[in-house]
Amino acid sequence: MSSPPSGAVTAQLEPVVAEAVADAGFDLEEFEVQQAGRRRLVKVVIDSDEGVELDQISDVSRAVSAVLDAHEHVLAGPYTLEVTSPGVDRPLTRVRHWRRARYRLVKIRLADGAKLVARVGEADDEGVTVLVDGKLRRLTYREIERAVVEVEFRQPPAEELAKLERAAGGVSQQGDDRGNTEESR
Repeated sequence: MSSPPSGAVTAQLEPVVAEAVADAGFDLEEFEVQQAGRRRLVKVVIDSDEGVELDQISDVSRAVSAVLDAHEHVLAGPYTLEVTSPGVDRPLTRVRHWRRARYRLVKIRLADGAKLVARVGEADDEGVTVLVDGKLRRLTYREIERAVVEVEFRQPPAEELAKLERAAGGVSQQGDDRGNTEESR
């Protein structure tokens, strides 16, 4: 008896895995099932506005494992579960990604080919305010072809943060991306 294709398995399991992840208080960023030899690799990427701690990864891993065990007929065999948080190198593709990256430095490639290094300010459903070379600039998401967070080893300059905070009306919110990973099953 052969097992169903990975795409079909993903389509069947994603809603129940997404529900388990949401019940644990996280967003499902990515869900993927791949054949890896005789086993399947089930990859679950989670995130939240507060970031993800290693203990939380363990909790979500147990919850997802329970859901997968309840749907073992879909997987049709052994699997390896990997629950992780997105790394800082993941592209900013959704409004929530931009909100979580607030005050972070990002590399942006615009649709017209221009490249920017900017600090992220307020993000809403239409676009994001960024600080580029000391000047505030509003970008719509359709203008942005690709954007990723730049790793910084020092605190951001206080004057840049103050300028972004003033532009947003004084609301403060810090994003956090960690690359915690746990494998189980």
